[in-house]
Amino acid sequence: MTAHALSVQRLTARLGDPALKRARGRPRKTEDERDDGNRRHQLLTAAARLFREKGFDATSTRDIAAAVGMHSGSPFYHFKSKDAMLLAVMEEGMRSAISRQAQALQDAEPGSIAAAGAAPAASEPVVQLRRLIRAHFDTLLGPGNDFVPVMLYEHRSLSEHQRLVLAKLQGDYEAAWTPVLEALHASGHLQAPVKLARLLILGALNWSVQWFDETKGASLDELTDAAMALFLKES
Repeated sequence: MTAHALSVQRLTARLGDPALKRARGRPRKTEDERDDGNRRHQLLTAAARLFREKGFDATSTRDIAAAVGMHSGSPFYHFKSKDAMLLAVMEEGMRSAISRQAQALQDAEPGSIAAAGAAPAASEPVVQLRRLIRAHFDTLLGPGNDFVPVMLYEHRSLSEHQRLVLAKLQGDYEAAWTPVLEALHASGHLQAPVKLARLLILGALNWSVQWFDETKGASLDELTDAAMALFLKES
């Protein structure tokens, strides 16, 4: 046997039979990996519901996994820890709220209102505030409404770093209210200082989570009408 043939034989022995080696490229994904986005959303939805119903401390990852038909350790494929899942629930809620709010303000733009056949006066900030309030009630009390309430009542369970992450999203959400309230203050519809008015209005709306029952009492439209009457002075 030549020296070259001997070298090839030794190399083959070290590497194993090439025919038995795994094909090049990434390994085939598991079912959970192929359905990663959907399974992650299912976990977040279940976690939000359980965190709201039972509280963060009383909810285990086993509870969350069982709620979506997964093995008890499977949530850790998607989230590093239960704490990370809590932050993800709050982030998901805030991003959804920001998106809903942006759409509400877009629908309140003069061009959109005129296209809908509304009167020119409907383009005033009064309509913008109404849409902001209605969108906020949808976020708090509408279908799939567990995410932001969890943020409101489990904020203490976050670490300092997590609170900073969430504060950026909260700031983005609340910033949209400021120019609307400033315009209302300038027109005389809003009597209170803008910053205090924003805090008081959002605080009052958020408290509705504690007492609102969709099976009896007012509708979200009626809540919005009442809030507008409470917060604004007729011109």
